[in-house]
Amino acid sequence: MLKLIISREYWERVRRKSFIFTTILVPIFMVAMMIIPTLLMIYSGSEKVNVSVIDKTDQIAQRLRSTDDITFTVVLEPLANADSMARENSEEMFLVIGPNAIQNPSDITILANKAVGVETEAVLSAQVERAIEDIRLENNPLIKEAGVENLRKILKDTEVDVSISTIRMDQDEKESSSSSLSMAIGMIMTFALYMILLIYGQLVMNSIIEEKNNRVLEIVVSSVPASRLMMGKIIGVGLVALTQIMIWAVLIGSVSTFVMPTLIAKIAMSEEGIASVLGPLADSGYVLTIFGYMVLFLIGGFFIYASIFAAIGSAVDNVQDAGQLTSVAVLPIVVALLISMTVTSNPNSALAMWCSFIPFTSPMVTMARLPFGIPSWEVWVSLVILYASFVAMVWIAAKIYRVGIFTYGKKPTLKELIRWATYK
Repeated sequence: MLKLIISREYWERVRRKSFIFTTILVPIFMVAMMIIPTLLMIYSGSEKVNVSVIDKTDQIAQRLRSTDDITFTVVLEPLANADSMARENSEEMFLVIGPNAIQNPSDITILANKAVGVETEAVLSAQVERAIEDIRLENNPLIKEAGVENLRKILKDTEVDVSISTIRMDQDEKESSSSSLSMAIGMIMTFALYMILLIYGQLVMNSIIEEKNNRVLEIVVSSVPASRLMMGKIIGVGLVALTQIMIWAVLIGSVSTFVMPTLIAKIAMSEEGIASVLGPLADSGYVLTIFGYMVLFLIGGFFIYASIFAAIGSAVDNVQDAGQLTSVAVLPIVVALLISMTVTSNPNSALAMWCSFIPFTSPMVTMARLPFGIPSWEVWVSLVILYASFVAMVWIAAKIYRVGIFTYGKKPTLKELIRWATYK
């Protein structure tokens, strides 16, 4: 009978269009949003632009250097014709540099008959800025007095781009990681757990309320114990959540194995620092390990919160009456999310460690810390406490459930629920 209840709860939800959409289309859309901009950036050709420069300072234009995408041409015609020249040459762009541009950099205008790309505008601004800086350095009396030559080259030689990676020496295998990537992965996993615990926990509650109002539970309880009926609902809905996580793991694992190595190799050609930071995403073993831990914490956390939601659903007659009692389950989930957002800045703090051992916060807090490479013993202690707690919570919820499903017309208080849990 338990298998029949689980099967009904599972297949009833898996066949829904909403499940198919959230499970398959949403992760595909998210992966596409990450990959498509990168592909466009790598493979799309840049816009070829001809820029005619009208320089009223007679100093800046000569310092501008053409690139593969932008060609500068100095215009020597009378400067008063700038507007008319821009109107007549629809394919050309005019950069008009005012006479006070060196002292007042805002005295610079672009005249164009079509929209100017963000990248083009950025390149033009960078070149003009560099030219003005060079002129100011050359005209600076202190620099002239010191007799320093080639100051721009000296400054360029001192520029440095630092990319720091962390090597964990306290682990069996030395691993390089990035704190920013670890934070991003931790928060994504935390938000995923937050949504699953909240949505599927309330799904259990709403299902029980609906069947209680239809008096279906009274018929079913005549042939199966109330505690087994509750477990069947929780396991059935839990398997739906687990199925969703496994499909996500397969999709993201496939991207990590077949797509990310190529993308990172392309990125490394121009941005080696970014490529090294994203390196772990191309390691399918690392990605699947994170999902493996997520499944373990999902099971423990879901049983705890689904049991609470099931007990609340059995005690009320409608969703409106469940509002006040639902805060008992929702509040710890929200608190766990808020704590998770803070511990990513210091994953080894005392707050982070102790919240990893509290069963109501440990699923999300530990997942937020996990990408940082916390000690293994903390993870396993957290799991042991979590699973022991969900067994106790299921037992308490079952005692409330067996009384609540036969109670109608009265919204119980939290004190009454506690009394129901103590019935023998």
